[in-house]
Amino acid sequence: MKKVLIITCLFFTTSVAALAQLPNFTLGIKGGVNYSSLKTKDDLTDANSILGYQIGAWTRVGFAGMYLQPELYLGSKGNDFKQQVSGNEATAKVRFTTLDLPILLGTKIGPNKFNLRFMAGPVISFIVDKKTTFSSGFTNVTDYNNYKDQSLGLQAGAGIDAGNLSVDLRYEAGLSNVDKTDKYDQKQNLFHLSLGYK
Repeated sequence: MKKVLIITCLFFTTSVAALAQLPNFTLGIKGGVNYSSLKTKDDLTDANSILGYQIGAWTRVGFAGMYLQPELYLGSKGNDFKQQVSGNEATAKVRFTTLDLPILLGTKIGPNKFNLRFMAGPVISFIVDKKTTFSSGFTNVTDYNNYKDQSLGLQAGAGIDAGNLSVDLRYEAGLSNVDKTDKYDQKQNLFHLSLGYK
């Protein structure tokens, strides 16, 4: 797992160095919040979405009316669960800290200093820390907290550039099952709202 994280960081750094030689190159930092949920196909529980954070860096290089925007940021996500068992309420909390690497392709309307942007692309998330708390009431659910170390998703959204500021609103749909046992189909879905500085 550590080797994968090191290779990912080296890939991002090397890519930034290469992209910096191209015209219309932008480098920035970003931070924001997300609203995440861990959806289950079989609806085993009542799921409650939670607020999380994200902080990291992004690059953008423009070409032929389009732009490529790779990012690397640390974020938190997860879900709260509830279940009624024999008249008693069972609860659970799932928290992930992830290193996310989206590769977005987009287009913009307007000049560089003030424009409206649209983007979409894949994102791979490496889970660097996971904490789960399940109460004893989850008697009919086994291995529900056995999670993989990475997941794949798809981001799409829109943004606005105003001077050196960049605001993005995106939706991320989980494509891969994060459950290691494949007993339950659990996919992470979330909304992102972030503020970037060029």
